[in-house]
Amino acid sequence: MDKMELSTNDSVFVTKSSEYIFKWSDLKALLKIGIINSNTLTAFAGFWLALYYTGTSLKTNWHLLLVCVIGTAFVIAGGCVLNNYYDRDIDRVMARTKNRPTVTGTVSLQHVLILGTAFSLIGLLTLSLASFQAALYGFIGWFSYVILYTMWSKRKYTINTAIGSLSGAVPPLIGWACVEPNLHPVAWILFLLVFIWQTPHFLAIAMKKVDDYRSANIPMLPVVHGFAITKRQMILYVTCLLPIPFFLHGIGYMFVILAALLTIGWFLLSVKGFFVKDDKKWANQMFVYSLIYLTVMFLSLILFTLPNNLL
Repeated sequence: MDKMELSTNDSVFVTKSSEYIFKWSDLKALLKIGIINSNTLTAFAGFWLALYYTGTSLKTNWHLLLVCVIGTAFVIAGGCVLNNYYDRDIDRVMARTKNRPTVTGTVSLQHVLILGTAFSLIGLLTLSLASFQAALYGFIGWFSYVILYTMWSKRKYTINTAIGSLSGAVPPLIGWACVEPNLHPVAWILFLLVFIWQTPHFLAIAMKKVDDYRSANIPMLPVVHGFAITKRQMILYVTCLLPIPFFLHGIGYMFVILAALLTIGWFLLSVKGFFVKDDKKWANQMFVYSLIYLTVMFLSLILFTLPNNLL
């Protein structure tokens, strides 16, 4: 039987019989902690707004919150691990991914596959404790990321960004379905918000890392059609976000004003892209603003409904 030891200094797990070393940093790289955090936030926001619109409180639904957060995190973690497993060949030639454990070999590919599958199943089973619909939306998100994006469209089509956006837009639906399986229209507004947001966000990354994607032969829009068309696509998506705050007027006028100003700010930054000389510097500004935008939007949704949900 394998004996596992933990080195508290280096956070290293060692399997003596196989001389297999597993570092915490490797696990974080496989799980893509940043993606888990952002998607769990949007799932929590969906859960929180479901409480608000159904007139229920956190006191009577705290157990469903645990199911929502844990289940969503595990499903996303499973998808990310399987994405790393499948993309190990192209990760090898990209500067930003060449040190992933699936490339360096610090983690056995068999272990990666088992880990990804186990996390995915645990997440879906956990979500099913809340409702069948929550587990179903979790599976749709997992399927669209692992199958439709990673295995099918990422290496073939420039539209891969939009296809991948489907998975990232599902968490608010998961959170809402944990409270109320019959989704309110606001749940779909949250879905649209995240779905539209993702394309300019990821196109900004694609512009920043265009050389990486070109080396790996990934048909991202900047690689295939250049920066000019990419900028036009980005401003088109950001423009589509402009009316979204007004569909969330039920949260209150203060939220609508804040959300509208945030969106207008992103729109103006998008317009700036047609007049800059340093495209990659502008792309980085778009990337940073997109992170601020999503974080402030969803934290605001939570904060503006805080008093109602705690009563």
